[in-house]
Amino acid sequence: MIGAPDALAQGTDKLDPSNTAWILTSTALVLFMTLPGLALFYGGLVRAQNVLSVLMQCFAITCIVSVLWLIGVYSLAFGNGGPLNAYVGGLEKAFLAGIGTGTLSGTLPEVVFFMFQMTFAIITPALIVGAYVERIKFSAMALFTVFWVILVYAPVAHWVWGGGWLSDMGVQDFAGGLVVHATCGTAALVIARELGGRRGFPHEVQPPHSPGMVMMGAAMLWVGWYGFNGGSALASDGAAGMAITVTHISAATAALTWMIIEWAGHGKPTLVGITTGAIAGLATITPASGFVGPIGALAIGAIAGGLCYVAVGIVKARCRIDDSLDVMAVHGVGGCTGTLLTAVFGAAAFGGLGASKETIVGQLGIQAIGVVSTVVYTAVATWIIVKIVNALVGLRVDPEEELEGLDVRTHGERGYLF
Repeated sequence: MIGAPDALAQGTDKLDPSNTAWILTSTALVLFMTLPGLALFYGGLVRAQNVLSVLMQCFAITCIVSVLWLIGVYSLAFGNGGPLNAYVGGLEKAFLAGIGTGTLSGTLPEVVFFMFQMTFAIITPALIVGAYVERIKFSAMALFTVFWVILVYAPVAHWVWGGGWLSDMGVQDFAGGLVVHATCGTAALVIARELGGRRGFPHEVQPPHSPGMVMMGAAMLWVGWYGFNGGSALASDGAAGMAITVTHISAATAALTWMIIEWAGHGKPTLVGITTGAIAGLATITPASGFVGPIGALAIGAIAGGLCYVAVGIVKARCRIDDSLDVMAVHGVGGCTGTLLTAVFGAAAFGGLGASKETIVGQLGIQAIGVVSTVVYTAVATWIIVKIVNALVGLRVDPEEELEGLDVRTHGERGYLF
């Protein structure tokens, strides 16, 4: 992301219709990632008895975050926090106060920037759904989302994109390696550990009920990611084109890498495997997409496919944490890895665009500070939020409800008639 509205406005206050049209399109593409892309991707990975609960969680999160974004979360992320501006914005933009159709954010109407950023705020807690599927109370999910978006997403977005301390330090995160993927992956690990594993974990967990649905959701995510990364250029230009190009190359390379490793190790290439590999490549290229070239994308994709594949086994088999749909292994590890690799492959010597003013080592140190601070803050804040939610409404459904499935017991509906 190039910057916050105030930063964007420096030196230009003229509306650009082509930029506006592209960001309007990108906004629709990023919302398409959550609804229906992520919902179908996650829905296909769970048992048939829980498919509607996952769709409901994604839909409800979209509505909850949209309202919160208007009320004040946008202002906390992109407003001026005065003496606290290094850490969080203020509330002068709450309810879009003072922002009309003619208010500009650089070459964009600020209301367009508001909407584009809203879709990022929506998908981040929606990604965390993968950690707690099939066993969390709906009330706990809703309350957790409210607290988490306010206390975790807004401050971290401000640090990186809103003129906060990481932005001032020079951290490079083009489209959300830290703001989206590192935060959701870390939060997923914390809540999965506190919630406990699914019934039968780790030896008797049922396989995904609909790999076809998984593939359809992943395909929608892939298409939507063009808006996610390409739109983060905040302009309709060559930078957006290159961001889309490297995004596609990384996804394809990571998918093939994952497929080859799985094929060699288990004898069969699976649809769920190759699609998960593509998502790993998309997540890992996200922070680097505005800074690297095609060669860097190829390398990042190969690293993402292998590293995230290994991370799945570490989280579940070694750590015995039931991060059910591998949010930490794919998004957390991918986002952190991509953030660090931005310093390397963003350099002109490695075919990058050379946007950093630091040496590779110097930029790598700055990126590492961004990763560590984001992960630590998110982990501590999420743990506190989980404890509060557990005290207020409880976290986990009862064993009978978990066995029968959340579709009928929580929502009174069935995804399939058996």
